[in-house]
Amino acid sequence: MGTGVGEVVRNCPQCGAGIRADARFTAWCAACDWNVDPVGPAEQRPGRMEKVRRALARRHGESLFAEALAGGTLRPGRDASLALAHAIALAVHGVTLALAALGGWLVVSHPWGVVGPGFGVLLLALAWVLRPRRARWPTDRPVLGRAEAPELFALIDAVADAVGSRGVDAVALGPQFNAEIGTLGVRRRRVLFVGVPLWEATTPQQRIAVLSHELGFHKKGNARHRLPASAFHTLLVWRGHLLPDGEPSDWLEVLQNLVCLVPCLFVHGVLVTLRHLTVRDVQRAVYFGDRESARVASTEAAAQLLGLVLVAGSLTGFLHRETNRAALRGPGAAREAETRSDELWEAFVAHTASVPEHEYERCRRVELRRGHSLDLTHPSAALRQELLLRSGPLPAVVVADAGRHRLIAAELAGARRTIGRRILSEGYLK
Repeated sequence: MGTGVGEVVRNCPQCGAGIRADARFTAWCAACDWNVDPVGPAEQRPGRMEKVRRALARRHGESLFAEALAGGTLRPGRDASLALAHAIALAVHGVTLALAALGGWLVVSHPWGVVGPGFGVLLLALAWVLRPRRARWPTDRPVLGRAEAPELFALIDAVADAVGSRGVDAVALGPQFNAEIGTLGVRRRRVLFVGVPLWEATTPQQRIAVLSHELGFHKKGNARHRLPASAFHTLLVWRGHLLPDGEPSDWLEVLQNLVCLVPCLFVHGVLVTLRHLTVRDVQRAVYFGDRESARVASTEAAAQLLGLVLVAGSLTGFLHRETNRAALRGPGAAREAETRSDELWEAFVAHTASVPEHEYERCRRVELRRGHSLDLTHPSAALRQELLLRSGPLPAVVVADAGRHRLIAAELAGARRTIGRRILSEGYLK
């Protein structure tokens, strides 16, 4: 077999086997795994707590993988972990409510002269900062409604019907390599957030896989975690206020650090607990979304999509390099961004198509080596892909139509250029 464009063959310095190397990607050896994970976590002897965490993560991940492989429903259940997570969330918001009630009483009843109302105002202000928040409507990115993108919404509706879910009310385009559905505002409107890099990297059938995964995941995994998620935000605010100053300048700041240390550790512990109580349920919903993706878009398209997730670092690395090149052009970079947006996406699509098979395999091995995690909301993309391939091939329920996708491309052209200009002028942010 010959080498691809930009590839050379050399010998592995560890075992001597031949290596197909491309200067754009990490050189590694498939025979002995030399350099397969050059930027991975340093090999250290784990402490007792870390050993417990790894064992728990492995047991948790393996049992969930087995449940999915056995063909279980993967429907999130009313388990004790999620019930405890909701209890903690209610307690967290109960503290906020208590602060508001106490502050209101102090303001109204006027105890201790002017001191009481003043302290009450402070408590009311703190309760306002800690209040549960609804996600706001996106104002920092292009947002399309049904009138602006009828063909795109027709495709989303077709996928939603196949999934058995409701469609979305708007589509927001951004620079990230991901997609998700959020419920925003008082009217609880569904918004599909789609990263232009992800959309450009995928084929029309893989885009159907993206839509079916997100609609399936949202159907099973989102509403159940709304209350814990809002409590998680409140706890992050608490921790931000209690976090000790790393470089105290006087004895008062040292004293403040000592006073805040124990409460900060307690809040951090509650944060970690809340995350661990909900992560299994979220990961189960991810597997369910993958199953819907394979059922609606085909196993082949869903597995290919997860392959792109595996090499996402290489794809976004290309965008980083392009923004760095644009920055080196100096003051003219912003002006060039106006005209180079389409060129950026054409080059990005070409780069995606040129990623060699050995880079996909390297990324797959890296994820399998790093194993399960208690901290990640999504299981390993390598395990998710393996599960789909081992579950047997499924044909597509919704098949991509070339004519429709050309019309969708025209509908997204303006947003595509806007995001391209932003990446070139402001830099790429994940």
